[in-house]
Amino acid sequence: MSDPQVVARLRAAGCVWAEDEAALLEEAAASPDELEGLVVRRAAGEPLETVLGWVAFLDRRLVVAAGVFVPRRRTELLARTALERTRAVPVGRGRPVVVEMCCGVAPVAASLEGTHAEVHASDISAAALACARSNAPSAALHLGDLYGALPTGLVGRVDVLAANAPYVPTDRVAAMPPEARDHEPLVALDGGVDGVDLHRRLAADAARWLAHGGVLLIETSPGQAGLTIGAMQAAGLATRVETDDEVGGCVAVGVRPDVVSR
Repeated sequence: MSDPQVVARLRAAGCVWAEDEAALLEEAAASPDELEGLVVRRAAGEPLETVLGWVAFLDRRLVVAAGVFVPRRRTELLARTALERTRAVPVGRGRPVVVEMCCGVAPVAASLEGTHAEVHASDISAAALACARSNAPSAALHLGDLYGALPTGLVGRVDVLAANAPYVPTDRVAAMPPEARDHEPLVALDGGVDGVDLHRRLAADAARWLAHGGVLLIETSPGQAGLTIGAMQAAGLATRVETDDEVGGCVAVGVRPDVVSR
């Protein structure tokens, strides 16, 4: 049973699930002094996940750290869809090539550990990539902005390109929960005026990097899915939207035609 004083302190700080959080913090602490430090950080408003150093994601514990974007459960749909599309690549095409763009701590790449895919993950945050190295040790990691981070040898070879690029409209960032707004990088949250600036950039160059029949997967919101899909269609991709109400996930899917236009 958790220490009642710890529970009371967390509850007073506004933690809705104070009992559960106290149990996790007590499990993580190696000593009373360490527990005190963790409780102080959590009571001050730091996200539970970065206090613990991990977040639960598809039956895994992904390493996270202060100052990085923490994967949400909704992104499990993106990861599951990427895994399904990877497994669907015809054997005759050889080893599937997968890229997780704007990877953060690499939840999608982590879900592909143990497959035979050639996995790449990229982000502009060195701190996020340090976590990604632990979560997806088999993936090749690249630091840089979108396609500029990728080796040119991937041009025309990518079977699955998945991205959880920021999609919160600029004027809505201030209304986000303080755990995200005050503790996660703005660049990982702000998606521009309508939230899909990066989606347009991803879609515009996707066909150059995708193999014939390759797929672009972008996490979006139901309200912005039409804009994300429109960007994919403008780039010549065949589109549809996948949703999962249980986790609140929404993924725009764009497929490069499997034949070369004449």
